[in-house]
Amino acid sequence: MDVKLVKLLPFYKFATEQVAVGIHAVDTTGRTVIYNEKMKEIEGLNSVDVEDRSILELFQFEQQDSTLLKVLHSGEPVLRVKQTYWNRNGQEITTINDTYPVLEEGKLIGAVEFSRDITALERLIYQPLKRYNEPITLSSITAVSLSMREIVERSLKAAHVRMPVLLIGEAGTGKDLIAEGIHNQLSPANNQFISLFCHSSDKHLINKFKIELEHITNCTIFCERIDLLSLELQNQLLQILNSNKNGENLFIASIGQDPVDLIATNKLSKELYYYFATVAITLPPLRNRTDDILPFTHDYFNRYLNRYGSTINEIEEEVSQAFLTYEWPGNLKELELLLDEISSMITTEQVLKFDMLPLHFKLKVQDFNETTKKAEDFVVTSEKDMLPLDEYLREAETYYLQKALDKFDGNITKAAEALGMSRQNLQYRLRKMKK
Repeated sequence: MDVKLVKLLPFYKFATEQVAVGIHAVDTTGRTVIYNEKMKEIEGLNSVDVEDRSILELFQFEQQDSTLLKVLHSGEPVLRVKQTYWNRNGQEITTINDTYPVLEEGKLIGAVEFSRDITALERLIYQPLKRYNEPITLSSITAVSLSMREIVERSLKAAHVRMPVLLIGEAGTGKDLIAEGIHNQLSPANNQFISLFCHSSDKHLINKFKIELEHITNCTIFCERIDLLSLELQNQLLQILNSNKNGENLFIASIGQDPVDLIATNKLSKELYYYFATVAITLPPLRNRTDDILPFTHDYFNRYLNRYGSTINEIEEEVSQAFLTYEWPGNLKELELLLDEISSMITTEQVLKFDMLPLHFKLKVQDFNETTKKAEDFVVTSEKDMLPLDEYLREAETYYLQKALDKFDGNITKAAEALGMSRQNLQYRLRKMKK
């Protein structure tokens, strides 16, 4: 064996065991060659279980469904495949896999698969998000503006009639909060609030939901963003809903745009819309109900007092004006995330001042209102000291990259093209931002 390769082997072994993705490599017969610690954790097996065994002996799936065997057969990589299967212990596993052929001097000698575990994430599809660590009720939702007071009133009526509900509004407007508020207003109460996140055109999503629904009764089921499903899957969902009319479940759905526009552009099934349209509630964007911004901010600090130990009881006028003049393209969710970030940095401060706002938000405010601040105000700390250049550039880069992603709805390929860089380079920079 090459001396240089011998020296590198311990480093390769260490890297393989420390990496955060599962690695499973097989030879041309399907026998395991590499099976790292992360893969053992994902699949609930150990080295003894996999030694000298074919993957068909270890897992219960058909040969044509195994990405490793597909690559061995074709010699071509298979990338970004979601795979749900059961290991030898009967545990259900869901992963996103990238699988590559392994060549030596042009000859296929095996295949290697890199797996990211999303089993826990898949389970969340059927669980509610408790954003405030407490049940959301209609009375706890900030509703100062006339439009929000009308929405709460309409939601109370929807809970009374117990008919399918359609929530309409841009991303981040709080459709999930209204859905959970309706659920908690029901009398008699339903057993459980379940969210079905329809942010996929994966046929397994609807099939799994159909199976789960057979065992669900007297529950509130929130089908979030049904307009993001393909028309085929929307029609399948409608069939499931129609077959469950006697299941005593209350179904609530949400869409992100005007239903007429969605139907006209073939993004929403007219029949599925009619199923939910008996009770339709439209949530306006935050920029059209600015009366709710400051009350929500005060409610936030009161609600999170125990969680963060925040002592904020006053908001500086300059901050209030920034909040009121900014257009909040991410709506209520963007405001909430900003307050999360601010709260995590608060110690003993009692007044929220402009200098305490994150740099990326100051830059956004400057974009929307050039007269709000002078340029030098965006590069100083609360002590009026200059930021280190590296820190300033890092925050500016974070803001600009996030702005590009928001513009293209999170599509990394399109954002990378607009920024004049490769997809791989953008992904690398995004990973650095999260460290």
